[in-house]
Amino acid sequence: MSTSEAAVLAAPKRSLLNRLGLDRFSALYLWGGFMIIFGLWKPDTFLSMTSAKLVLGENVSTGILALAFLVPFCAATFDLSIGAVMSMSVVTMCFLSDEKSRSFNMPVGVAAVLTLVVCTLIGVVSGFIVVKLKVNSFIATLGLGQVISAVVLKVSFNRQITDVFSGTFEKFGRNQYFGIPVVFFYLAVAGIIIWYVLEHTPVGRFIYATGGNPEAARLAGVKTDRMVWGSLIASSFLAGVAGIVFSAKVGLFTAATGPNYLFPAIAAVFFGASQLKGRPNVAGTFIALYALAFGIKGLQLVVGTDSYWVNPMFQGTTLIIAVSLASQKGLAKMRKRKV
Repeated sequence: MSTSEAAVLAAPKRSLLNRLGLDRFSALYLWGGFMIIFGLWKPDTFLSMTSAKLVLGENVSTGILALAFLVPFCAATFDLSIGAVMSMSVVTMCFLSDEKSRSFNMPVGVAAVLTLVVCTLIGVVSGFIVVKLKVNSFIATLGLGQVISAVVLKVSFNRQITDVFSGTFEKFGRNQYFGIPVVFFYLAVAGIIIWYVLEHTPVGRFIYATGGNPEAARLAGVKTDRMVWGSLIASSFLAGVAGIVFSAKVGLFTAATGPNYLFPAIAAVFFGASQLKGRPNVAGTFIALYALAFGIKGLQLVVGTDSYWVNPMFQGTTLIIAVSLASQKGLAKMRKRKV
């Protein structure tokens, strides 16, 4: 049998695999599998509307933080400071708001705006370190995150702050519309905006070009340094939004608030990067986020009261698998180029 004949015979098999989309739709298959398995195992609780509402509402801050990680990730840049920035956002809201007669006695709207300004300035500093000082983004943002965490601990005296907000701000985070937590709509709006910018604007194309091949993008006239810096600013801004939404929904603060959301957000982005388009994208991130969230909820219901270990175990395992799959895909592409 000639090589050309073998290729023709092999073509239908590849076409079938492509149609199944096991590589691009694995999160959807996983999500469906979780719904079937845990739906049969715990039908009264897992398939209830209460459980669905909890999953939708509990993962909003994680979803917004995932968007914060996604934007610079599209430009091949890491921002590991977003968890600390989220903590800074929450503690800033706590100390600026006047709803419980705290330090600065500011209206909650003014406090929110100033909080976003603070978080955006952190992004400016982060971008300066990466772009101007030429420090690797992984190291720069990891170190900056530690500095921010230290500031948060100092400002909050490492204590839990409870019953921070009430009134209209509480409604902003705890109301429901059509039976769905209102905070889920905030995540949807943020996702649509980021999706539109990345997929349908020149800025989005420049960000992807910077992430794909920065040298080629630079030669084509793309201001790659500006894209990296801007993406880090956007990342810190979104982390600030995540903190404000968390403040409205939960109404308390601990120094571990932001860092606890960091790895679930990263896991969603890495897993989502292999979905749909085979590159970092908003839809893939959201699908991965809620596929994992429903899986965790199912395991928690099965395990019961001792389920405190489920979340970190599940997220850590998923992150390892997602990065491994991404690495294998990258190696496969490199081999194809050599051939």
